Amino acid sequence: MNLPEQAFNLLYPEKETIYSFSLNYSGKFKSYNANIKKINSRIELNLSKNWVNINEDIQIGLMQELLLKIFKHKKTTLNIDLYNSFMRNIHLAAPKTKSHPILEASFNRINEEYFNNIMEQPNLMFGNHSRRKLGSYEYGTDTVIISKIFLESSERLLDYIMYHELLHKQHKFTSKNNRNYHHSNEFKRKEQGFRDFKAIEVELNSFLRTIGRKYKYKLFFMRKR
Repeated sequence: MNLPEQAFNLLYPEKETIYSFSLNYSGKFKSYNANIKKINSRIELNLSKNWVNINEDIQIGLMQELLLKIFKHKKTTLNIDLYNSFMRNIHLAAPKTKSHPILEASFNRINEEYFNNIMEQPNLMFGNHSRRKLGSYEYGTDTVIISKIFLESSERLLDYIMYHELLHKQHKFTSKNNRNYHHSNEFKRKEQGFRDFKAIEVELNSFLRTIGRKYKYKLFFMRKR
């Protein structure tokens, strides 16, 4: 019995297995990512290579979460709890090899003002010039990624985005009915504790409109050439 079949049987002990399962570990995924595909009676699970040496009970929890998504059921198991606990703490073992002086300075300001200088510095990277995805926090690699548009913003706006992503690092996520919630009420309360929260939100929206007009102009100019 392979690992996905074990996951299914533990999740649905009352059901007879009518599916064939396959499991692939791939280097194409980001750290600890995975997906699942169901084609008729065949179920294929694809996991990043980071999972190869992880305890099988934790892997089973991941597979059960994926199975619940395709079957659209709500359920929890000990394995799912183990998986979620693992993901909340994986940042502790992630290597810290990436940084940027501008982002590091922002992290230090936020760490001092809001986290009493006790937060461990994560990996810090600029992403692309996105106006939609302003920032993100990757649990598996302990990485804060900030849109490059904030190279053109005020220091305070950059710090606001940094603060938001560091709140994700601090609060992780909560799980309920097989859904992960990343913006809990406590998270939102903490976010509004940013200095002059309402004013910074107005400033952010204004900045995004300005950047939008700027890039539209650049695109128009390039087409004209």
